[in-house]
Amino acid sequence: MSIESLKERLPDYAKDLKLNLGSLANDITLSPQQLAGTFVASALAARNDEVTRAIVAEYRTVLTPEALDAAKAAASIMGMNNIYYRFVHMVEGDYAKMPARLRMNVIGRPGVEKLDFELWALAVSAINGCGLCVESHERVVREGGLSAEQVQTAIRIAATIHGVAATLDGAAALGEIPAI
Repeated sequence: MSIESLKERLPDYAKDLKLNLGSLANDITLSPQQLAGTFVASALAARNDEVTRAIVAEYRTVLTPEALDAAKAAASIMGMNNIYYRFVHMVEGDYAKMPARLRMNVIGRPGVEKLDFELWALAVSAINGCGLCVESHERVVREGGLSAEQVQTAIRIAATIHGVAATLDGAAALGEIPAI
């Protein structure tokens, strides 16, 4: 499986997603590790088996084992944090003053450059819709030296991967493509 296999599986009405996948896979705005990790973390956050398998297969050789684990960790920890902090943000009140009391050690020691991990956490947070986390991680990566264009690239990857996952799920449910 690969990005090409995902493009082939997408129905004709998703031509824009096919084009976006191709252009983003060849984007030079981010370092190879940043690009690959953003794809992997986004695929995991999009929660589609086919997309996850294809993206990990595509980028497994680009990432070191430590970087692959860090991208997986970003999706994992943000899957938890995005729910918690979205709640805190939505209801306001005393919750913002209370300690989360959730273990998040991987954020402090992700096994890769902190900036890369934060970028992956940002992409996952965008997919999961946590405004508080998006604001926080965007601020960290911008203060860490990433440009607005680099941040936008990561979010374009997240948006496209999410769109591909949703389209494949929907097309399979409607019998437009065989379920895998």
